[in-house]
Amino acid sequence: QVQVVESGGGLVQAGRSPRLSCAASGSMFSLNTMAWYRQAPGKQPELVAAITTGGSANYADSLKGRFTISRDNPKNTAYLQMSSLKPEDTAVYYCNAEVVVLTLPVRYLEVWGQGTLVTVSS
Repeated sequence: QVQVVESGGGLVQAGRSPRLSCAASGSMFSLNTMAWYRQAPGKQPELVAAITTGGSANYADSLKGRFTISRDNPKNTAYLQMSSLKPEDTAVYYCNAEVVVLTLPVRYLEVWGQGTLVTVSS
């Protein structure tokens, strides 16, 4: 069973630069692309950033330059460094991981975390 757990959220003042972490654990053959999504109150979920095992990253156009995704492959962990936070960044941030599990047949899973709430105060 594979789990993904986010951490690092909370109440943050505008302008601050917190970092979120996403740790994957469990029986995995491989951990492929990891991504961060967010859902603001009353809005649809949106992709924030994604990163491949090799480190190639892509971002939501509106967040380029302020958010940086990275990962530590030996630790099965991805990070989201946020900077110059604004009140409109307030959202639940979810981590998503693409996982390959060696069962018969091989299973390709998308695993979601429970989310971590980031509240930005002005």
